[in-house]
Amino acid sequence: MFEQSKKYFSYILNPLDLLRTKKVLQVNPTVESPRVEPEETHLFVYDYDAATANMKELKEVPDCFPYLDSPKITWLNVDGLRKVDVEKICTHYGVHYLITEDILSIGQRPKMDEIDGLVFCLLNMMYFNQKDSAVETEQISIVLGKNFVISFQEDASRDVFNPLRERLKVGGSKVRQQKADYLFYSLIDMIVDNYFVVMEKLGEKIEGLEEDIVRNANTRTLAKINMLRKEMIVLKRSIAPVRELVNGILRSDNELIEERTEKYFKDVYDHILQANELAENYRDMMMNLNDLYLSNVNLKMNEVMKVMTVVTCLLAPATVIGGIFGMNFETIPLLHNKWGFFISVGLMLFIPLAMLRVFRKRGWF
Repeated sequence: MFEQSKKYFSYILNPLDLLRTKKVLQVNPTVESPRVEPEETHLFVYDYDAATANMKELKEVPDCFPYLDSPKITWLNVDGLRKVDVEKICTHYGVHYLITEDILSIGQRPKMDEIDGLVFCLLNMMYFNQKDSAVETEQISIVLGKNFVISFQEDASRDVFNPLRERLKVGGSKVRQQKADYLFYSLIDMIVDNYFVVMEKLGEKIEGLEEDIVRNANTRTLAKINMLRKEMIVLKRSIAPVRELVNGILRSDNELIEERTEKYFKDVYDHILQANELAENYRDMMMNLNDLYLSNVNLKMNEVMKVMTVVTCLLAPATVIGGIFGMNFETIPLLHNKWGFFISVGLMLFIPLAMLRVFRKRGWF
């Protein structure tokens, strides 16, 4: 009963936490989640080889169709997933309809598939919202084909690929010298590397929260702990399956992934292992912070109870003396003595002072 009351009290302090909890924990792959389609799809194509690189934004979906037969390496970045446009692109590039469904889905678990000779990866890009102290995720789908890579993003306003775009402009860059599988690796590597940026922000929040708990733990501190624990759920859910995703690529015998590129995916695998271990460490830290908060609350409660107990003990002699002289007996010592009142008051003061001296000597107060 106490735990339920504490939970609902935290929702009163932070009513958005209830919505956040449902958002974090709601997972049902059998129910199609409603997708709010954007007004338009933004298409960016990067067609390059070691000598030249053409980068431009396409106005219409059919404008990307000729790049299927391009002798160069093509990266088609689709921002904003409109069902009609995604289906047109996938149909022209030979992407299986099951992959198309995964691209248009919401809340999918990160995974890797090979269908009809194409390699498909679905994972989450993560961002840290500094204003709300929340981890935000964006689902991204990447399709590797012969001489082309297609990336599908939900949000057209942000991603983590700007360093890659800058490298594509440099003629001597490694990505310009390699084939499509290296571009495929570069996209996944940048997503994984950005996990560490998000975790660094979370780590700063955890350190600041630890200082708040040590200095002044209150109900707001408990709400912050619960909020960060929810963010750790989002973090763990996004990072943990990527290990299986990269491992699936390493085990793949698909001819699109050359043997010389495997060492780069092994490096990504090492990074995702480190990210997974760091996420586990942060989760343990959150559990320790929760224990630290409870310990501090109990310590403060013990201090309050100790003070109240000492005060009660110091007032006990006065209560006893007052009770004795307040009894309705005809004969009571010092009852009619002119110094009786002063003697009783003196005892009421002397005995507590003597008790206080004994308490301090023994270290009780």
